[in-house]
Amino acid sequence: MSTRLPILASIGAVVIILAVGVIAALNAPSAASVPPGRAYLDGQEIYFIHTEVSDADVAKALTGMMNSPVIHVPALAQVPSTVLADVYVFKNGIKGMGPLGFQPDVFDNPPGTSGYSPLRRLVLITWKDGVTARELKSLADIRSAESRGEITLEQTKVVINMPFVTWPGGKR
Repeated sequence: MSTRLPILASIGAVVIILAVGVIAALNAPSAASVPPGRAYLDGQEIYFIHTEVSDADVAKALTGMMNSPVIHVPALAQVPSTVLADVYVFKNGIKGMGPLGFQPDVFDNPPGTSGYSPLRRLVLITWKDGVTARELKSLADIRSAESRGEITLEQTKVVINMPFVTWPGGKR
């Protein structure tokens, strides 16, 4: 009987420690989480997050799309264009999960390049009437379609903070 008592005490202590750990985990504040968006860079899939945007309507639309708050920060519109990279968003074309209901966005300048910035100027792409839309997955694809007169590009004044999460050859 005397050998069972230390074993039972040890088991009891383990059960108490586990219970305290479970209770602490259940009561701990959850870690912050921002859902990633999917896009293209140089023909490859990347993931990024939206955190802030200079335009209230875009903030509202992105918040709804991502089911996560995208904060309206008007001052982002004052960021000099020399420190902005671009994000290309499709206004029409192939249906998809892009912010306007069409194909995913296309990014330029990944982390590690001299042109990288998480701050992105919104460039809208529209397929011209009579042109058969196809998925464009790189800036080279966009420039080629533009030079053939298939699409138009509209550079906006909207600035979005869109840091990369994964990219070819890298991740956070």
